Amino acid sequence: MWAYIIRRLLLAIPTTLGVTLLVFVVMRIAPGDVALAMLGGEGMIGREEELEKLREELGLKRPLYIQYGDWLWSFVRGDFGESYFYRQPNSFLIGRKFPLSAQVGLMAIVIGVTIAIPGGIISALKQDTAWDYILRVFSIIGLSIPTFWSGMLLLLLLIRFFGWIPEQGYIPLWDDPLRNLGQLIFPASVVGYSLSAVPLRMTRSTMLEVLREDYIRTARAKGLAERVVIIRHALRNALIPVVTLIALFIPVTVGGLVVTEQVFALPGIGRMMVQGITNRDYPVVQIIVTMVGVTIVMTNLFVDLLYGWLDPRIRY
Repeated sequence: MWAYIIRRLLLAIPTTLGVTLLVFVVMRIAPGDVALAMLGGEGMIGREEELEKLREELGLKRPLYIQYGDWLWSFVRGDFGESYFYRQPNSFLIGRKFPLSAQVGLMAIVIGVTIAIPGGIISALKQDTAWDYILRVFSIIGLSIPTFWSGMLLLLLLIRFFGWIPEQGYIPLWDDPLRNLGQLIFPASVVGYSLSAVPLRMTRSTMLEVLREDYIRTARAKGLAERVVIIRHALRNALIPVVTLIALFIPVTVGGLVVTEQVFALPGIGRMMVQGITNRDYPVVQIIVTMVGVTIVMTNLFVDLLYGWLDPRIRY
């Protein structure tokens, strides 16, 4: 097992390097100039000396391979660099915004799983009944409606019927738990509903497939309680592909809430990345995308290890 883990971790190194190199190249070939944006945009045309001086200070005059090598070496040493636009360490900026995105993402995952797993089980056990049709329509709606539209619709409904809108900004959970939940429960619910759509349908499909297996009929014939048959024998095997889907939601906590944070005016990582792209703030975008890439790689490793617990046959 340890050899397998080490091999997977070693494979994560070239994957992460590829992500960083791709982002570095894309950001450099994209139109725009970070120095020009920092000094006021097009109004700086004709003042080339100031632009050249700022580019020199930011290190943009050096060859691209040297810029990439310096950034990569700093990242390996735990130095995430400094934002070109804010002139502050990226570790400080991310440390301020990551708790918000992480909380919304984790709340969304919990809400999505809470909807998807029980909903899929009920839909499978009540196949072709009213409950099955309702849950299938519910999941299709969640899959079809983009989060920005459902988020704006939720805000309009809150204003129209309650004359109230969630408080803007962010209050840490440990400062005021009630106000914090009042701010984040709505964006988390919107994202959670969207995330629940595919796992709900996947859970239904895999449960129906497993419930038709011979060992399920044998378990029932032996007189086992229906609850034991469903939970211990059917659900555990049915969850194997569902776990993969749910695990892929984890990167949402790092940078996948871009649209939701824009709609609900949340100062999180996703919104920070959009501002970094707009301002050509290369270090900010690189570190956020690298964090997402590392999170995806580690999540896949975790899923592979979890497979061995769900189905011992996979270990061999």
